[in-house]
Amino acid sequence: MLIAQISDIHAAPDNDHLARFDRVLGWLAQLQPDVLVLSGDLTDDGWLEGYQQIAARLGKVPYPSLILPGNSDDRRLMRSVWGENAWGKDACDGALHAVYEVDGLRLIGLDSTVEGHEHGSVTDHSGWLEMQLNRADALPSILFLHHHLFASGIPTLDQTLCRGIDRLEDIISSAVTRPLALASGHVHRPIAGMFAGIPAHICASVCPANPVWFGTDWVPPAEDAPGLMIHRYVNSVLTSHHVRV
Repeated sequence: MLIAQISDIHAAPDNDHLARFDRVLGWLAQLQPDVLVLSGDLTDDGWLEGYQQIAARLGKVPYPSLILPGNSDDRRLMRSVWGENAWGKDACDGALHAVYEVDGLRLIGLDSTVEGHEHGSVTDHSGWLEMQLNRADALPSILFLHHHLFASGIPTLDQTLCRGIDRLEDIISSAVTRPLALASGHVHRPIAGMFAGIPAHICASVCPANPVWFGTDWVPPAEDAPGLMIHRYVNSVLTSHHVRV
């Protein structure tokens, strides 16, 4: 099984990020994943047409999509474009959580956005997640969200690190079925780490990348090509690949 993850398109009328998104979809057309996860920051500044254009592109691909918001997104506009059925009963208290099951694997999408803020938080959604990880019909799972859970080392971005992570770590550590991995976006860099004793990944962005900058005077150049992740789940083993296209 192949799960593609795309993050941080940041489409706007004055940039070429939809064309970069097209490059990624063109590459995925050869791979044909089983499902696509979009982990937030689809557009900037409430660009309704951007959401509509992304939805139109997703409507033409042969695989389903699980769509999460990021801090730059407008959840009201997302609902107006995709409809409540895109999140169904898992959208609660205004949050756009999502759950998708495919071939014995459960993909859990957690809305980590905080209205009007760049940082993320899982504090208000810990009960929902705890319920998902302790369901009677236990399945292996991957947890997706927009905001990163471990420090990237990039000072400005780590100021917007997801909050409520102590409680999240407790929930994951005591869960009946701990996720196989966690996968986020937000940093615009491919980064691997650990959280609660399991692999945690930050997906590269479709928009131009942020540099590997740790607060020094020198700012190194960053890659330009759009990035994505491919999570491969075969024979109960998960491997995650960072890809540039």
